[in-house]
Amino acid sequence: MPNPLPIALDRSARTPLSEQIRKAIAAAIDNGVLVPGARLPSWLDLAAQLGVARGTVRAAYDKLSDAQHIVSSKAGGTTVARQPRKAAKPDAPVAPGSVVEMLRDLSGQGHFRMGVPAQDSLPAKLLARIRARAVRAELSTVTRTIDPRGELELRREIAAHLAIARGLECSPAQIVITSGFTGGLGLALRVLGLEGRRVWMEDPGFPLTRKGLELGRLEVVPIPVDANGVDVEHGLKHAPNAALAVVTPGQQAPLGPPLSPQRRTQLLDWAAQTGAYIIEDDYLGELQLDGRAAPALASLDRAGRVIHLGSFSKTISPTLRLGFLVAPEPLAAQFADVATCLVPAPGPAVQLSTAEFMSDGHYIRHLRRTKRAYCDNRDALTTALRSWSNDVRVAGLAVMLTLPDKTADVEIARALLAHGLAPAPLSPWYVSPKRAQPGLLLGIATVPDRGVPAACNRLFEAIRAQGRIQGGQAPRRIRKPAAR
Repeated sequence: MPNPLPIALDRSARTPLSEQIRKAIAAAIDNGVLVPGARLPSWLDLAAQLGVARGTVRAAYDKLSDAQHIVSSKAGGTTVARQPRKAAKPDAPVAPGSVVEMLRDLSGQGHFRMGVPAQDSLPAKLLARIRARAVRAELSTVTRTIDPRGELELRREIAAHLAIARGLECSPAQIVITSGFTGGLGLALRVLGLEGRRVWMEDPGFPLTRKGLELGRLEVVPIPVDANGVDVEHGLKHAPNAALAVVTPGQQAPLGPPLSPQRRTQLLDWAAQTGAYIIEDDYLGELQLDGRAAPALASLDRAGRVIHLGSFSKTISPTLRLGFLVAPEPLAAQFADVATCLVPAPGPAVQLSTAEFMSDGHYIRHLRRTKRAYCDNRDALTTALRSWSNDVRVAGLAVMLTLPDKTADVEIARALLAHGLAPAPLSPWYVSPKRAQPGLLLGIATVPDRGVPAACNRLFEAIRAQGRIQGGQAPRRIRKPAAR
């Protein structure tokens, strides 16, 4: 058995080798490197691996056994004792302004959390069976060649699905499987190599996208959003020489309006004429609840300037960490090269199980059930919220509650975590602090099964409490619940 322990012996030290071995194993147990029940090498094997006498290791094991750190049996060998673990050292505090802090504020655990699908509509047992078969197949074919673009079966299924659901015709050769949206964004930025250039970013827009662009050393130019989506005219006026635009044309995140047909044409014409690229974040895909989903922007691209990003985070689960990128045909080979060397696809099992889930028709049936459930959740939530406030509107898979100016929406969101509620604050989505509008985004996928009015009551109590802390009054636009 290979030695899993961080044992470094100092043969010149005065401490006996058996004591050094004992201390190293005890430290590994105390620090959680070796968990209760973990099997240790036999003292014969460990002696051979460390190059010491057998009696030296046996003496160390005897002392560990006397201290009840380990137990030995003929059937089970030598294992770590099942004793209470010492309290783990507290994790390092989150750095203010860091991506980790931003992610914590945007995705706390609780009702109204955004970015995750409803669990009760997911056929979990079916997926588990399919995944188990895929894992067995993966382990039985370890010598096969793996395509760095991703499993061909999944790329074929995605291409067929995009043609039907998003109006986007592409070949499997244009598709690269990624580790979610962020994996696709990183891959695109590596291929395009636009460091130092300007990029249009929707304002408001997804904070992690903005941070990713900054880490990619691009200069972010905030472009306002209105009822027709991103204001292309503003971009043409203030940053016509930008090399890239990142947009959510299906339903703008977080405000919700789709990009109008006129602005789609303007955006594509700008990219074709200037040689700029467009990254289309198709974060909702076909999960657009009102009517038929707007077609993908890439379906209208005739100049090869749109890079389409999608994922299974909203439709199946973010824990899959599975997404895809559709490259313009002239760039397909470059995307394949970079994926091969720098951004490989996730493991085959998760890809093959997703491909089977799609090919057998389970995926499309799941989407239909999910949309029906989300429509019910949306209606229940908006009804409850509008009995309190007029400033409520649907925004994609969230309901947005606008708050009065200078309301500390981040602090309200943090306070609500203690009540099992996890709406996302709106203000961090803005690039420009001067334009930032406070508000709360309530995910409709995680609406409480029962007690929506009670949850909304806790929500508004927290808003009123924050108003008192700031020395103001309760927001004027919020009114008491209507009589029932």
